[in-house]
Amino acid sequence: MARRAQDIYTEWRGGTCRVKWWSGEYHDDGRKRFESKGGFTDEDSAYEHGLDKMSEIRHGTAISNRDGATLMTDWIDDWFAATDHAYTTSKNYKSIINRHIRPYFAGTTVSEVDVIAYRAFRKHIHRKLPAASSAGNVMTVLGMILDDAVPRLIKASPVERKRTRGRFVKKTQRERKRDMDITSIDHLARNAEIVFGYTGYVMIWTMAMTGMRPGELFGLRREYCYPVWPGSDLRPDPDEEERYEEDVLRYGKGEGLMPAIRVQQQVQQDEGTSVVEVPPKYYSYRTLVIPQFLADMLEKLLESHGNKWVFPAVEGGNLKSAPFSKSYWSPISKGAAARTQVHGRYGSIRPVIEPVPAWAGKRMYLIRHGHKAWLDEDGHSRFAVESRMGHEVPGVEGTYSSVTVAMERAIMKALQGRWETFRGNGLKG
Repeated sequence: MARRAQDIYTEWRGGTCRVKWWSGEYHDDGRKRFESKGGFTDEDSAYEHGLDKMSEIRHGTAISNRDGATLMTDWIDDWFAATDHAYTTSKNYKSIINRHIRPYFAGTTVSEVDVIAYRAFRKHIHRKLPAASSAGNVMTVLGMILDDAVPRLIKASPVERKRTRGRFVKKTQRERKRDMDITSIDHLARNAEIVFGYTGYVMIWTMAMTGMRPGELFGLRREYCYPVWPGSDLRPDPDEEERYEEDVLRYGKGEGLMPAIRVQQQVQQDEGTSVVEVPPKYYSYRTLVIPQFLADMLEKLLESHGNKWVFPAVEGGNLKSAPFSKSYWSPISKGAAARTQVHGRYGSIRPVIEPVPAWAGKRMYLIRHGHKAWLDEDGHSRFAVESRMGHEVPGVEGTYSSVTVAMERAIMKALQGRWETFRGNGLKG
């Protein structure tokens, strides 16, 4: 005998009992929308299930059958479309999703991704990506996707925040760094000059003396570089008019002014070999004063070419669209045998490039780390150092501190002093 109450009833079909309950929603024609579950062997268990579902609906914790059947691939599309991230972050998330998460969970519903399924994926991705940091990035994105599915699609996230079971895994060891010796920077710069001319020579010294990120170096346009900036500033933000006027009084070429570079953007790889100009990482717009020797180099470099990029690739395009690591940084740091180098229709013999032992196998990004170490060694204000690196300083210090002219002149003087000491020792620059 079927049991019936308002908005819930049971019925027998064949040898099993099914319960139906009102989902709290209506069809377009005004009829109540019911959901159901079958397979019960006794009527009381079916009815109790229906009562539980009605209770969840009243308390706002119910997940409809339709939502519970949502495929992971569909939820990923909805989730990604609703995110609002910087270009680089969005690009990285999209790559992780399309390479690892979407293929693995194809045909799986969100509700099927329980703790066991989550652990299975984690084991899979750590086998596929031996680098702990890479696997960790994938798990972070998956964690956000599953966390945001609560409570609409699942009642609780299966993401495990603390590792409490399984084998002990040692934390990733920090990359070993050496003290950045200015003689090794000079060696890198001279190697870079062999690879792509005076542009390469100045680029290495610019990174060492400013700590700019590679994407910021590659994206540096001539209108934001000494000696034409700040007079050539495009002034894109009307809310920054006060800063623009102060920049003219503080930086530039001339008596009493400080030579400087404006970090206004970076470049990132887009589809194929094209690049896109985007804000610097963490929107870390900043002005970097530079020592006079570097200012002279940059002025000479800009006079030597008319490219919009301060540091163009050999063929004139952007270094980001070139195979930089393989064709540029590898021979610069690891050395290379003599070979014929072709520029357009003209060829030249590139001599043997001697490796730089301190940098062979290391990332160019570590030059940025070395720049910060130099600033710390010279005892500059923590706020001035972090601001120069493009970092936010938290708390009261970040709120009340500012980078003064005196701080900037101290940085210029210390960096110029390193150069002059290096040159005074009779070493080639």
